[in-house]
Amino acid sequence: MTRPTAEEIERLFVGPGASYTRLQVAQAAGVSSALAERLWRALGFASPTDDEVVFTEADVATLRRVRTMLDTGLLDEATSIRMARALGQTTARLAQWQAEIMIGALLPADPSDADLERVLLAAEKLLPDFEQVLVHVWRAQLAAAGTRLLTMADLTDETVPTRATLAVGFADLVSFTRRSRELGEDELAELVEGFESRAADVIAAHGARLVKTLGDEVLFTAADPEQAARVAMELVGDDMRIGLAYGPVLPMLGDVFGTTVNLASRLTTLARPGTILLDSALAEALTGFRLVRLRRRALRGLGLVQPFVLRR
Repeated sequence: MTRPTAEEIERLFVGPGASYTRLQVAQAAGVSSALAERLWRALGFASPTDDEVVFTEADVATLRRVRTMLDTGLLDEATSIRMARALGQTTARLAQWQAEIMIGALLPADPSDADLERVLLAAEKLLPDFEQVLVHVWRAQLAAAGTRLLTMADLTDETVPTRATLAVGFADLVSFTRRSRELGEDELAELVEGFESRAADVIAAHGARLVKTLGDEVLFTAADPEQAARVAMELVGDDMRIGLAYGPVLPMLGDVFGTTVNLASRLTTLARPGTILLDSALAEALTGFRLVRLRRRALRGLGLVQPFVLRR
């Protein structure tokens, strides 16, 4: 049994081999070469030279779909580039993550050519189901995102505000730098994945949104202050500290920005292990929770802040 080649892997996932250059694929799809190149770069792929044959019939079909969407007038080129960038960045991480999971589950430490072939055969068998699950989950996530945006919008106004009022939370693993030096690679990976998995489960269970994970830290938002407080109380442990703030944020490219986000981050660094710190705006919005007022603190760039401890 021979080792799978790069050509075999590409044929499995994207179909027949390349037959178009950069200029030819744009011409066949009926779009400008400049737009095709911008889309390609936005998706996260390297720009080929004019004479390199790297594009397939599937690339032509995809570009034709983009052209069709542009022809409707519902999207302009700038928006299509932004959508391509969002798609490229998200799917690159997803593909890498899934490949690492599959390889870790199916390959021994010192794989043979037969082991590699077995992984390729498993991928070929599972690919159709993975693809269907991916599309379904993506549609469900679109529905959830649309519902959140509708909830945040002021329906009495004719325009959707660019800023939204949200509760923002950071959950941080304590002494992560020291622990990362002490643990082996497998143990460290298990620690991070366990932390991220538990955080994602708790956040989703309370109807909040996991914005991003940063290794030893997760950022989440909630439309309601009580949601954020309940997420924090269920999530916090002796090896964790959490900071929460409530106020206007700027949603952009799937992330959130603004003073409220910065305040939640700074409160996290102030919190002791096993504790939850809130800003005064979130504390005032909560009823039926046990809060302890701390002395006010001057935070650089944020002024004088009144923190509260949220007790279980």
